[in-house]
Amino acid sequence: MNPPEHLRRDYRHFQPITTRWHDNDVYGHVNNVTYYSFFDSAVNTYLIEVGGLDIHHGSVVGFVVSSSCDYFASIAFPERIEIGLRVGKLGNSSVQYELAVFKEGEHVACAAGRFVHVFVDRSSNRPMSIPENLRAALTVLLVEHAG
Repeated sequence: MNPPEHLRRDYRHFQPITTRWHDNDVYGHVNNVTYYSFFDSAVNTYLIEVGGLDIHHGSVVGFVVSSSCDYFASIAFPERIEIGLRVGKLGNSSVQYELAVFKEGEHVACAAGRFVHVFVDRSSNRPMSIPENLRAALTVLLVEHAG
């Protein structure tokens, strides 16, 4: 059975990333754990730039509570990549991001993953409702999934 294709047209936002020399492992391609840093960077850049998240002094913090990634094709330094971002589920205090790694300009993803943020109060580490500015930014990325 072939894995489902993750296509560029299915994502709402793209974050360009340049691979770095030290991203490659001894096998000559970007190591699997590095994909998670790509995902984290893409999401947090979006939350800061579009949602107004204040990572240093804001009262809300997003904690990753779940993550996964499936790999379909290799990437390697010095390739330029783009991380496709969409939201699959948006709850009261949590959001599930769906991400895909595309070589610059390509339409089929090399990898696809997801992770869940739970938003918490910085001082108590207790879940809290997603602030309106972040909710508005996340709603733009929300996709409908066929049941």
